[in-house]
Amino acid sequence: MSYLRAQNFNNFIMMKKVGFAGILFAASIIFSGCSTSSPTSEASAKEIYEWRIYTLKGDSLCGNDTVLDAYLSETFIPAYNRLGVTIGAFTPYVKEPAASRYLLLVYPSLAAYHKAKTDVWKDQTFRNAAQPYFDTTAATPLYSNFESFLCEAFDVMPQMRRPDKERTLFEYRIYHSPNEEANQRKIKMFNNGEINIFDRTGVNSVCYGAILAGSRMPALIYLTWYRDDTTRNEAWGKFRTDEEWVKMRALPEYANATDETKSILLSPLPYSQF
Repeated sequence: MSYLRAQNFNNFIMMKKVGFAGILFAASIIFSGCSTSSPTSEASAKEIYEWRIYTLKGDSLCGNDTVLDAYLSETFIPAYNRLGVTIGAFTPYVKEPAASRYLLLVYPSLAAYHKAKTDVWKDQTFRNAAQPYFDTTAATPLYSNFESFLCEAFDVMPQMRRPDKERTLFEYRIYHSPNEEANQRKIKMFNNGEINIFDRTGVNSVCYGAILAGSRMPALIYLTWYRDDTTRNEAWGKFRTDEEWVKMRALPEYANATDETKSILLSPLPYSQF
């Protein structure tokens, strides 16, 4: 065997030995911006956010919201809490009725996300408590589907900020970009000053995430909170006229960074953990 072929063979054996753990580590490096910094660095400490948006079935819902809420609050969330995952739970701010549920699962890292997805099904307490719900809803589903977005926290805010207890209103925003490069420029805009302007004008940050996988890409999702609708309107009014923001949005480097934005007002459910 030639030296080159021997080297290739040795490399192949090494890859086999590394296995899935190596793949997962490599993925974490990619998702954190190709950083090779130490585990205590900001990049490696960035949280992973999973948004789940449930669309309930039925015109009148027939109590589906109550049944789903019971499962989420009594079985699903406690199981994920045991795995170190915090969960926010929300319903539309204007209930006509509340035909959807928004869940925000906060994972400490990409590895923690994968571990939770695997280990929750090994949790016998969860399996025993959830089985009656699974059996019932297999025959009569409560929701038509849930949409899922997997996101990575922004560099400037690697961990979520917990809102005050006085919060009654959250705002979920998704910004779509015309292409991947434009999406990177919009994220840079947040990292380089837009979030600081939010802080100054009363747009209270909870978390910001670049979407790694989801049905709307390239895009980003962020969540903010307010004491009520009045304080929200006042905050956005201050933001739009802020001198620094007016200058920033006019910079050529941020031109055409987004082509569509969507805003949804949410109320925290009684069992929401933030």
